[in-house]
Amino acid sequence: MSYHGPAGVEGTAVRVHLSGRWEPVDGRFHWGGRIEPEPRVAHLLRSGRRDVEVRIADRVRAARLAEIDPWGGVRVTGMGDPPWPPVADPTAPDRTEE
Repeated sequence: MSYHGPAGVEGTAVRVHLSGRWEPVDGRFHWGGRIEPEPRVAHLLRSGRRDVEVRIADRVRAARLAEIDPWGGVRVTGMGDPPWPPVADPTAPDRTEE
């Protein structure tokens, strides 16, 4: 599962590159990735703020800012249901023709 596109972090419009995986050790879904360079998000992290909310469409999830990469992007992590909308299962039967 992955998502690349627009998002919001604490009211700031950003672009994100996120992916996730099921972690069998703790039984939870872990997701994370990178927020493209955005000075306001980097400022949040530099000022000591780590806990934020990530919004994609109408889905809002708690996340944690981790570090600023050499290009100015910010690493973000989260656990549980991801902030991106679920993708329709391409193997599911098409119910629109019934």
